[in-house]
Amino acid sequence: MYEDQTFENILERMLDRVPDDLDKREGSMIYNALAPAAWELAEMYIELDTNINLSYADTATGEFLTRRAAEFGVNREPATFAQRKGLFYGSGDVLIDVPIGSRYSLNDVIYTVTSRIGLGTFILTAETAGIVGNQDFGPMLPVDYVDGLVQAVLDELIKPGVNEETDDALRARYSTAVNEQPFGGNVADYKFKISAIDGVGGVKVYPAWQGGGTVKVSIIASGFVPPSTTLVNEVQTMVDPVTNSGQGLGLAPIGHQVTVVGVTTVSINVSATLTLAPDATIGQVQQGVEDAINEYLLLLRQGWANESGIIVRVAQLESRILTVPGVVDVMNTQVNGSSSNLTLTGDQIPVLGTVTLNE
Repeated sequence: MYEDQTFENILERMLDRVPDDLDKREGSMIYNALAPAAWELAEMYIELDTNINLSYADTATGEFLTRRAAEFGVNREPATFAQRKGLFYGSGDVLIDVPIGSRYSLNDVIYTVTSRIGLGTFILTAETAGIVGNQDFGPMLPVDYVDGLVQAVLDELIKPGVNEETDDALRARYSTAVNEQPFGGNVADYKFKISAIDGVGGVKVYPAWQGGGTVKVSIIASGFVPPSTTLVNEVQTMVDPVTNSGQGLGLAPIGHQVTVVGVTTVSINVSATLTLAPDATIGQVQQGVEDAINEYLLLLRQGWANESGIIVRVAQLESRILTVPGVVDVMNTQVNGSSSNLTLTGDQIPVLGTVTLNE
């Protein structure tokens, strides 16, 4: 808005107001007196332009976007703590119980035992919020001595931890809430309420999927991975408890019988023939190609909620493979044995399978 309010333009206007019979040349007393003021005014216009952008949701960032969205009841989602399954063994690999509240560490992340699933099987909660609690698996070390414990193992992810909601994600939810007007069990209402549940990364709603009054809700977990059975059951209970289906005891309106399901994965096996730079080998580019394909599949998973069915495109795979250092050309690319694009169903997401490269 204030692009023209530069130091040069402001100083020129100020000097134009000084009579021409006075010395206004650079280095003169008048010039030297006006230049600092012109500089400060230019800085003020820059700040003013920034403050104007911070007052609108489409350009606001950080705290200002948080405050703007909160005016419409859309609050930034905080970072959450991962919940994991833990297995605890005594001598002879026999499962044993450990105290609730006991703590265990793995790669600088500490996990606390919070509830019991069965003999020697517990739910652990990461003490550090965010995705860091989702990443590691394997043997843990007890922070304090636990009598009879021989081995503690961090096992499957029950509820993913998520980082604090990004500006882009918050802005998208704000725009949806303002423009789509969630109300009384419409599609926008389901998406808005279920997306706000901890651990849910995206939602699809299928109204009247088995006749009037039935609703199917498909979810993807935070981190854009399939949800655990625990998370699916938790969302089901919050939206429409199975034992009281259709009675309006959850988020769903009276008369809506809701079925919550999780997305399923489809392994994407890629093969391609590469032309390499003279000093490159297949072994040197293999990891780079796999990383490039993984990034593309993650991008597809991130857009899952807004697509009727994800399409894994051969051309997109090839364009990303070509960005890998050492790759000059790519041809004969196939996805799951076919040279055609692969179209997934609405409740499927792609994950990387095998990558076979030939020269």
